[in-house]
Amino acid sequence: MIELGNYNTLKIARDTSVGLFLESDTGVEILLPNKYVPKVFEIGDELTVFCYLDHEERPVATSLNPFIKRNTFGFLQVVEVNKIGAFLDWGLEKQLLVPFREQREKMKEGQWYVVYCYMDEQSFRLVASNKLDKFLSNEAISVGVGDEVDLLVTRLTDLGWEVIINDKHKGLVFLNDVFKRMAVGNTMKGYIKNIRSDNKIDVVLQPLGKSVLEPTADKIYRILLDHGGYLPLHDKSDPKTIAQELEMSKKTFKKGIGTLYKARKITIKDDGIYAIS
Repeated sequence: MIELGNYNTLKIARDTSVGLFLESDTGVEILLPNKYVPKVFEIGDELTVFCYLDHEERPVATSLNPFIKRNTFGFLQVVEVNKIGAFLDWGLEKQLLVPFREQREKMKEGQWYVVYCYMDEQSFRLVASNKLDKFLSNEAISVGVGDEVDLLVTRLTDLGWEVIINDKHKGLVFLNDVFKRMAVGNTMKGYIKNIRSDNKIDVVLQPLGKSVLEPTADKIYRILLDHGGYLPLHDKSDPKTIAQELEMSKKTFKKGIGTLYKARKITIKDDGIYAIS
């Protein structure tokens, strides 16, 4: 079986004038055009390739790596809008279509959008949608409090930044838990802070509880050394200044310098913290 819109590991079955025909373990073949054929190969070798439909809707393989694959989310740019819909640059020769019915609002050329790539059951074509909620579900949650997760930032609300968790769930990073610059399309690690009774998920950008102490202390110490052993920050510094300089909350900062002080790595004075040589 060959899965369109995804990577497949296939065997080289035969060499032709137009390229290599690759074969799945069930005997299904797909063409790898000459431009993507490796310089050195032998019949029977295995190649990992991305498979999709070309301009003539024929299954084809490529050695290129797309920016998004089937059943995942990505942040892509619109390169053309016509009477059919919007077309996205996803790193392949043929652009990825977002039909008008799958646009939350009319897309504009040159703009970037978070989208989901899927196989349309009616046309059997790979398409994208930026109506994100219908591809996310918090009914059967696959993460737990404290888990490290992959995040994709989707939009800013009055409460905070909405994020996609592990390509499956919808979550929120509250504004008072944000201590670094964030923007739509950013990808980053996060940690599950809370799963509410209504299955809404709260996310933070730093490990929870005691596990935050060591990495935080290490981060502060490395930045301290990079600044010649002195930082004009202390337990009475403005929280905004700490967030700006170190991308962490004042509470986390105080725990971190407490760990460093106990380890006799720093001294704390009225004007800031100093590394002990």
